[in-house]
Amino acid sequence: MPNDYFKFKLFTIEQNDCAMKVGTDGCLLGGWFNCTGSKRILDIGCGTGLIAIMAAQRCDAEITGIEIDSKAARQARVNADNSPWGNRIEIINGDLLEYTSEKHFDTIVSNPPYFINSLKCDNTSRTLARHSDSLNSRTFFKKCSEILSEDGRISIVIPCDIIDEWKDAAMEHNLYPTRTTFIRTTPKKAPKRVLIEFGYGTQKESEENILTLEFTHGEYSDDAKKILSKFYLKL
Repeated sequence: MPNDYFKFKLFTIEQNDCAMKVGTDGCLLGGWFNCTGSKRILDIGCGTGLIAIMAAQRCDAEITGIEIDSKAARQARVNADNSPWGNRIEIINGDLLEYTSEKHFDTIVSNPPYFINSLKCDNTSRTLARHSDSLNSRTFFKKCSEILSEDGRISIVIPCDIIDEWKDAAMEHNLYPTRTTFIRTTPKKAPKRVLIEFGYGTQKESEENILTLEFTHGEYSDDAKKILSKFYLKL
């Protein structure tokens, strides 16, 4: 795909000023998370604005995206304004940990930083986007619990090998998985990413399934098509 933009069916994501480009993780999360009945949605670490814009396409909610990197936040604002739903999308350049809101959100969605032990790069923006130094699982759920409504839900995408860490951090705030989808690229490969929805309540068995992205290269599965067909040009 071109490095400076990614074209979807109903909108285009410009990304030349963003450290983290459009990727499959964000696209899957944007099409997978439950926005039914949502009135206020928060996209944490919104980057290019991709998930916020996908959410605006899927529902009538008022959407806020918060992004710590100033260049990415400016680009997200441009992308939102150039989409058909810019009037419902607010982009804030700031640190989630310093963010306050008079009204709670009924849906929070995030493709969070999780490269805890990987080598930091020289690019400050990319380091902010990839590393969890300032926003780790505990600080993430602590802040979310302060701004999430009582019947709200949180949806994230993370690597499978840190799922226990994020579940444990959520449990500290009485948040438990309600829906879990493991993602594998092909039928023969083990899942490397997982989509998880959390909600308040007592611990119970989460609805779990495995999503196979492609059967062969370029041949998306029916499950993947259900999530991505409203967005990807060739589906």
